[in-house]
Amino acid sequence: MKTWPHRLFMVFMLLAACVSGMAETHYRPHISIGARAGATMSRASFSPSIPQTWITGSCGALTFRYTEEKLFGLVAELGWTTRGWREDFKGAPFSYSRSVTYLTLPVMTHIYFGSRRFKCFVNLGPSVSMRLGDKITADFDYRDPLQVPDFPKNRQTEQLYADITGRFDYGITAGLGFEFWVHPSHSVSLEGRFYYGLGNMFPSSKADTFGASRHMTLEMTVGYNFRLR
Repeated sequence: MKTWPHRLFMVFMLLAACVSGMAETHYRPHISIGARAGATMSRASFSPSIPQTWITGSCGALTFRYTEEKLFGLVAELGWTTRGWREDFKGAPFSYSRSVTYLTLPVMTHIYFGSRRFKCFVNLGPSVSMRLGDKITADFDYRDPLQVPDFPKNRQTEQLYADITGRFDYGITAGLGFEFWVHPSHSVSLEGRFYYGLGNMFPSSKADTFGASRHMTLEMTVGYNFRLR
């Protein structure tokens, strides 16, 4: 049985397709290409939960934007992002973090409003990702943590050493930003974006440890766009 996040993901997919279809008939379009880059803050949604804090990383993308003269359009991107989490040992002298790098492809509805020179915008839609690799940074033997002196007891440890089996991830992304047109063909933008993953990093059957192991990521990026027409 599908959960509400999966249904919401399908709604966003249909919304993006509808916007694309409407864009072909109503108004004269503008087409822009560009790039954006910035920083990420990530953690994971585990069930059962584990103590954790945010981990920082980087992100960037090449962008293609199809906009209408009236309020809306479509944005597609091809880029990378760093997700993951940092364990919180509640004051114990241990450190562990795991960063996961993904190739990303979001397709989003682009809603904008404002003046000719300055606009506010909202991006909303589905995103699919392919895992490129992951990296563990720890100051103890994370593969056998229970043998580490003074390691916290009664703590879930499988996520420390288990291989990430999910090659692909998919989820919902939403962003809010501002764009300033320094020239009719050139603009710079600032955007904050949130991603909530619907795929699991680790196996999630009833026999497995985690029922859910999903990414949550905040991105803050600066972008540049060049209008082709």
